[in-house]
Amino acid sequence: MTTPSTDDRPGLIDARPVPHPGRWVALAIIVILIAMMISSFITNPRWDFSKAFEIMVQTPVLEGLVKGTIVGTIGAMVIGIIGGVIIAILRLSTNPVLRGVSFVYTWFFRGIPRLVLLAMIGSGIGFLYSKVDFGVPFGQQFASWLGLSQDFTFFTLNVNQFSSTLLAGIVGLGLSEAAYMAEIARAGILSVDKGQAEAAAALGMSRGRAMRRIVLPQAMRVIVPPTGNEAIAMVKDTSLLSAIPIITELFYQTSAIGNRTLLIMPAFVAATVWYLLIGSVMMVGQYFLEKRFGRGFGTKPTNKRFARPAGAGGA
Repeated sequence: MTTPSTDDRPGLIDARPVPHPGRWVALAIIVILIAMMISSFITNPRWDFSKAFEIMVQTPVLEGLVKGTIVGTIGAMVIGIIGGVIIAILRLSTNPVLRGVSFVYTWFFRGIPRLVLLAMIGSGIGFLYSKVDFGVPFGQQFASWLGLSQDFTFFTLNVNQFSSTLLAGIVGLGLSEAAYMAEIARAGILSVDKGQAEAAAALGMSRGRAMRRIVLPQAMRVIVPPTGNEAIAMVKDTSLLSAIPIITELFYQTSAIGNRTLLIMPAFVAATVWYLLIGSVMMVGQYFLEKRFGRGFGTKPTNKRFARPAGAGGA
């Protein structure tokens, strides 16, 4: 066999790119729509952006932004993430009772709209239970049998007072979020090869330690993107806290100012700008988290010792 010389190779192919007229038509339509939108913002005085910016920096709005929106989002996501990971582990347990309890939890909270859930917490729970005692079950009966004055009650919660607080709203949103985070965490755990857990067990690790040290760190690559979406969605869902009702919340305060001053549209614009700013910051944070937990996955090797020489050919 003879190796073909370079003269036997075909010459340069003068290929023309395939025309895509539809792309230019779509681009022209998009440009026209954007121009129309900008023209509407500039020429329509009813937007009243100057008043919207004034509403954005008012003290009640800033207080509602910090307490109701930011603090509410952080608190609800902390409860949701921790509870979701625990429920996901229970769903993957070999114990049928634990699997059943976790399934019922996700079925219940995923089936109830958050607005209805918060309304029940704000109005219905206090009607059903004026107070809740935490302690030994049937502690009062045991105390009477033993002739003791202590009824084994460790803590009493006044439900009527608690149900109208920001903490009640955070707990309600967190419990609802845990049901969704459980499915996200379960998908992330299942994405890790079973051999990882088997290797950890071969090294003598317990099931819990292997989950914390081996499985969950690898599952974060799958868990982080949808968790970021859930966190951004939670920022918007804090507007539902008015069902409790909680007045220290961004949308409630902007709506109240708009109704009082008859500046309805500027008030909506003020709330929209704040939500967009918070969502943008969270999207940047999500990007860096995804980049961190995605290190070493799908990247090309950079070690030059294993790189193919420039003139090496295939077999």
